This record gives sequence, structure tokens and C-alpha cells, in this order.
Amino acid sequence: MAPPTGKRVKGVQIFRPFVYGTTAKPFDEKTNPKPPGVPDDHTHSWTVFVKGIDDVDITYWLRRVQFKLHESIPNHVRMIEGEKGKPFEVHETGWGEFEIAIKLYYVPESAEKPQTLYHHLRLHPYGRTEAEKETMRLAGGEIISWAYEEQIFNEPYEPFYEMLTSGAMPPAHPLPHGPGGVGGGGAASSAASTPTQPGHHKSNSKSSISGGGGKVKDKDKDKDKEVQMIRSEGGVLERSAMIPLVNRPGQPFSRETEQVEIKKLQEAMVKVEEMVKKSKEEVQRKEARLKELKAEAAAAAAAAGAPAGK
Repeated sequence: MAPPTGKRVKGVQIFRPFVYGTTAKPFDEKTNPKPPGVPDDHTHSWTVFVKGIDDVDITYWLRRVQFKLHESIPNHVRMIEGEKGKPFEVHETGWGEFEIAIKLYYVPESAEKPQTLYHHLRLHPYGRTEAEKETMRLAGGEIISWAYEEQIFNEPYEPFYEMLTSGAMPPAHPLPHGPGGVGGGGAASSAASTPTQPGHHKSNSKSSISGGGGKVKDKDKDKDKEVQMIRSEGGVLERSAMIPLVNRPGQPFSRETEQVEIKKLQEAMVKVEEMVKKSKEEVQRKEARLKELKAEAAAAAAAAGAPAGK
């Protein structure tokens, strides 16, 4: 971790969405033939990765990723250096499932300590119900186990703040025609900005510090190079906290996904409330019956001339 430079931007949290997980596929002579040299007992090819939402570049805040695989795999600790516009990923083959430790190393300007995520490699259909498992079986044999996450940088140092917020623009903003550039790394949470905003940061102060803008200075490379901020296919701007509005093939995380999950939570809350209500009613019936039985026992004891028990 590099020594901190500059001052922290007080009262500001900047977040960036990203995706991590695994994709596995069974070997098949037609659709996924086994490469030469792969052990006979290996049944699947698989990939573990960390990448930006909608495949946007994240190397301006994430420098490298360490993937710690099962110890039985040769060279089981893999360090992947960031390449602009490419995911951090490892390709392997195998026959068993296991937990992968994913350690995130941030760019030096962030002065952030590495953080570790854990993900279970899935090789076989899974789900909460048999219907979910069957849907996965019918998806061409590909087993997708992905997770959406948001990286939060709490009160970043000024140089890193500039790197995070320089470049992205609101959709209505014209493309910049001035100097452009690139730049180069905290913990994880969840909530994203509206798709009509760049969503650079959350601020606890009364006057938020605005990020983005049309002109970006490249402090490390060619300062005269002109770039234009372009959107991904899903409409996501580079260097922003935006997520796509709708799902597309290979891109399952979007506002559409968010609304589906919110609906599931709302439906679950309704069921829980109904269960709680029924449980309270049952407890009240039992308490009322217990009271009746105690009264009957006391009356019987009194009639028999014996003291009533407690």
C-alpha cells in the first residue's frame, strides 16, 4: 500500500459496481472439446473472474487481483495484473467444486488495503428449487455463478478522488473535445445511482463535491491525447457508478434485475408478515386455552376441598 498523499475528501463515499464469479461448462466433443493434455478425470472447463459492470474498464481503481485456487491445482495462487478494458480472470479445468479466495489490490493512489472476497466454484446445476436447477440444465450446459457487488471508497484522498471522478458525464452532457486521459484502487456494499446520473459519489456533507466534467487531464501519459467518453453497449459510461437499464445476453445485472429482486423481497415480506400474524393468533389461542384449563383445575380442586396447585 502506497503512503497517502494529499488530504481526504471529507463526507464523501464513492462507489463503483463490479461483478465477480465463475462460469463452468462440461466437456463435450461437439460444444466444448477437451484440449490436449487435460487429465482424463477433468470433466469441466471453468473461468473465475472480476470485471466491471457491463464490461466497462475498472483498472483505474483496481490494479491487480489474486485468485487462490484449490491446493491440488498447480500454481494454485494466481496474480493477475490489470489490463485496460480486460477482465481479471483465470481459466482452468477440473472435476470438483471448491471455494476460491479473491483478493483485490487497489491502485497505489488509493492508499487502500487489499480486500478479500470468497466465491464457491459451481460445476453443476444449482438453485433453491428443482425448477431453477432444471432451467440451468437447459441453458446449454453452462453453469453461471456470478455476484454483483459495489466497491465503496470512504473519504478518498484527493488525488484518487480525481482519478475516480474525472471522465464520466451525465447522458445529456456533450462529448468532450478537450484534453482527455486515463488514470489508475476499499470494501464492498450495495446501491447504485439512477441511470440518468453519473453516480460518482454519495455525500454526507451539505454541499456535495461534483465529479465528472468534459475535460480530463492525464497526469501520467500524453497530455495532448484527445479522448471521448463513450458508453458501453448497455449505456453505461466509463468511470461512473451507472448500471444498465435492462438485461442483455451475458449481462444479467441491471435496473431490471434490481426491480425483480425488489419484487421478490416485497413478496417475501408479505409472506413473513402473514406467518407472523398466524403465529401470534396461534399463541393467543393457546394462552386462552391454558387460562381455561387453569381455571377448570382450580375449580375442581376447590370442589374436592384441596388447595389449588400453581
